[in-house]
Amino acid sequence: MTLKQILPLAAALALLASPAMAQNDALRAACGNDVKTLCAGIQPGGGRIAKCLTDQSSKVSAQCKAAMASAAPAGAATTAPKN
Repeated sequence: MTLKQILPLAAALALLASPAMAQNDALRAACGNDVKTLCAGIQPGGGRIAKCLTDQSSKVSAQCKAAMASAAPAGAATTAPKN
């Protein structure tokens, strides 16, 4: 594969990744304090933080709940904590 072929593919991948990265940044901003206080000992990865927040749903902030709900894929069951 030549450089001329690789550059457009790399650009396309970067554009596809951007929404997901922005979504992760929004979740970190909205849920960072909740994760620090409610899930301090939980190792990130494998959905463990989302499960922790769901398990602690009565204590999760409204902003974090909203961010988790908006981050859920369309048509998928949300993992956002419910009231």
